[in-house]
Amino acid sequence: MTASFVYDAVRTPFGRAAGALSGVRPDDLAAVVMKASVERAGLDPARIDDVIFGDANQAGEDNRNVARFGALLAGFPTSVTGVTVNRLCASSLEAVFQGSRAIESGDADVILAGGVESMSRAPFIVEKSPKPWPAVGNQTMWNTSIGWRMVNKQLPTHWTISNGESAEKIAREWGVTREAQDEFAARSHRLAAEAWASGVYDDEIAQVPGVELARDEGIRDGSTVEKLASLKPLFAADGSVTAGNSSSINDGASAVLVGGENAVDAEPLARIAGRGWHGVDPDDFPIAPIEAANKALKRAGRTWADVDVVELNEAFSSQSLACIAGWPDLDPEKVNIHGGALAIGHPLGASGGRVVGHAAHELKRRGGGVAVAALCIGVGQGLAVVLER
Repeated sequence: MTASFVYDAVRTPFGRAAGALSGVRPDDLAAVVMKASVERAGLDPARIDDVIFGDANQAGEDNRNVARFGALLAGFPTSVTGVTVNRLCASSLEAVFQGSRAIESGDADVILAGGVESMSRAPFIVEKSPKPWPAVGNQTMWNTSIGWRMVNKQLPTHWTISNGESAEKIAREWGVTREAQDEFAARSHRLAAEAWASGVYDDEIAQVPGVELARDEGIRDGSTVEKLASLKPLFAADGSVTAGNSSSINDGASAVLVGGENAVDAEPLARIAGRGWHGVDPDDFPIAPIEAANKALKRAGRTWADVDVVELNEAFSSQSLACIAGWPDLDPEKVNIHGGALAIGHPLGASGGRVVGHAAHELKRRGGGVAVAALCIGVGQGLAVVLER
């Protein structure tokens, strides 16, 4: 088997719901980062063996294999194939996993992985009648932006609670206080704003043509614990999870160029050293990254003592803090040193590419080291990857 490397990673700034990117179709967002990826690497797109893109929705303009449509819109030759994968919040990390496996097995030399999501443009849907003509009466309409829909009634009801209710459950079970959640959220906004101001994200961003969005739209420079403390709980009257310590509804795309050794005429950012995934009860999904990351480190022959930086997708403050508590040998200050999804945003299909991409760029910035990128996934899964440089 050969090794697989991350040669480049690029993303759009992430927009807020109904914000700057809401007028851009998801296939067009995907095309932006696909085109930017090959241009940045000086790569002939005809050399790409496959485009693997994640997308959690696929119910609207991102239907019928958005990876293929994005590649066509990016101007790639029609000989370049594309496949769309769905592991919900970690869809684009799943795309990186599949691409790196193809390279390591010898099936491919260069894979363009990544993901896209336009949660603003996710459609409303209704169930189709199994009969030629629907019965007279009202129809239930579902919002596909986020959350459960058309749930199978055979599933236990305690599994099918909302993600926010799961975040409340984890806060109670892990003893994560409201104050700690708000402090973590304020930290995320502060670090993200500082990172953008200092140019940390400059090398990772492809601007969307025709859109004025200089940086991630959800960052609030003046966010404080005091301001966050004034927000009311969303999911329980006596709860602690609020809009301020939860990730938002977002739009964006990310791309990760993966290849074998010397497959691209550029220095790799990092080597993919270990992959891990883990499942838990659906209502416990926030803590699934704990064991996923432990497994990835074991496969990489590493321990938490070796880790220099961690990119953990911040779906909720309570989820992030529970995961950090589940890694007692990790220094919490190594986690999301340039902010996370609470500030940057969480466009579901694009977030995995963002966290692994930023981890790879950070290893280059610091001249080497070991990084972990991890995400929790609705319906009870976690994914993690170990990078080395």
